[in-house]
Amino acid sequence: MTNAQSMGPLRIGLIVGSTRPGRRGTAIARWAMEVAERHEAVRVGDAVCTLVDLAEQELPLLDEPVPALFGDYRRPHTLRWAAVVDACDAFVFVTPDYNRSIPAALKNGIDYLYAEWADKVAGVLSYGVRGGTRAADHLRAILTEVRTVVVPTEVALSIFTDFDFTGADSGDPTAGRFVPADGREAELSAMLTEIVTWSRAGRPVDQARVAADQAELVS
Repeated sequence: MTNAQSMGPLRIGLIVGSTRPGRRGTAIARWAMEVAERHEAVRVGDAVCTLVDLAEQELPLLDEPVPALFGDYRRPHTLRWAAVVDACDAFVFVTPDYNRSIPAALKNGIDYLYAEWADKVAGVLSYGVRGGTRAADHLRAILTEVRTVVVPTEVALSIFTDFDFTGADSGDPTAGRFVPADGREAELSAMLTEIVTWSRAGRPVDQARVAADQAELVS
């Protein structure tokens, strides 16, 4: 259990899973942050949302000599990444669909750690030609392996319905302006509510574990 899980407002890390230049994920993440700031839990101070851009972490292809399950992190970039993730109680993953799955950079970022993901709650916000649902399915399975609980509600944004290509260069594959369709904010708000509710429900269990550990130490 991390310090973030045991005190203060719930800290939700909004992770941008694509590192590709020209990615649409940053615009979607900014919108998600705006929606989060309007959420009741954030407005009253019960939760805070922080943007975590995977591109800024500059993680090389997994180069730790010991599997993450053992927590024996040795590389400076791993320790920095572990601190970022450890500071969060819950997550919203923003991921595109790359060839029916999530970006390699996101899978790499998850694989670097274990304990920092475990026993926390996450939601999936995907996007792509088909809404990114195939990537979302893969991400759910991956997160289960690191003991992250994924809430049922997810948001799937379509290139066809959630982007405006008016006046855009038809020859530019990165063109288009993100304009979420009606109802998208309600979907994301519902997902955030689940994340907050499920995370709160888990906190008393975490507190009990701390008390039990402390009792064992002094016995």
